[in-house]
Amino acid sequence: QLQLVESGGGLVQPGGSLRLSCAASGFTLDDYTIGWFRQAPGKEREGVSCISSSSESTHYADSVKGRFTISRDNAKNTVYLQLNSLKPEDTAVYYCAAVEFDGVVTELMLLEAWYEYWGQGTQVTVSS
Repeated sequence: QLQLVESGGGLVQPGGSLRLSCAASGFTLDDYTIGWFRQAPGKEREGVSCISSSSESTHYADSVKGRFTISRDNAKNTVYLQLNSLKPEDTAVYYCAAVEFDGVVTELMLLEAWYEYWGQGTQVTVSS
């Protein structure tokens, strides 16, 4: 059974950091583009970042550019999202998603409609 499991969320003060992980089971991520999305209370889910299967290309939403970094370790079948300089407005449930696509990623890959498989989400709360 294909499954994605996020972890690493939690409560952090403004300015703090977290590293989210997205681990795959039941399939290997080598040929998959991975996206990170988030949904804040009362808001629609939005794309945060994505990374190509080879790690050669990445893309970030303007709201997180320069603060978040996406990476992957295909040997560990895991994708990461490093969250730095966190702000209260980053509070949301963070989801990872996968689609079998090995091309270059652009801002189009921040659209959730592209993705086939989703994790259950991990809560990130930024508050003092």
